[in-house]
Amino acid sequence: MKNLLLSLAFLFLGFVSSAQIIATVQMDEIVEGICNHDEVYGLFDGFDGQVEPKSLLSKVEMQTVFNENLQFLKENPKFKSSGMLGVYINCEGEPLEWSISVKTKSKELDQQILEIALTFKEWKAGTLNGDAVDTRELISYKIKKGKLTIN
Repeated sequence: MKNLLLSLAFLFLGFVSSAQIIATVQMDEIVEGICNHDEVYGLFDGFDGQVEPKSLLSKVEMQTVFNENLQFLKENPKFKSSGMLGVYINCEGEPLEWSISVKTKSKELDQQILEIALTFKEWKAGTLNGDAVDTRELISYKIKKGKLTIN
């Protein structure tokens, strides 16, 4: 529940000189491994100076891992839903505290998704103006015809 609240607690601080929006995450609790609890960001590729953290697996590779290992979807090929994962990526590129930020219609599926996400351990840290920073990454997905697709 706390991760859901944290992921929804993005605060827009304002505009910097180039009209850049910088979203920060309100940290109500200590997350072990975060480099600087006062500066955790929600970064957006495309905004000047912001680079989102990136898994060393491509989106297609991540989808493949999910679809090969989600037993629930193999047993329920007509299941349709959507959801969102949340993870903190610290300034060193380490994933911390994976959570389901938006649940699907199945607790069993959510648990399987979370267990698989925990295996995605290699990330490149996000950067703000060239400096590696702590971030909260949100990964949304759709499930249709027994397949998970990352948005």
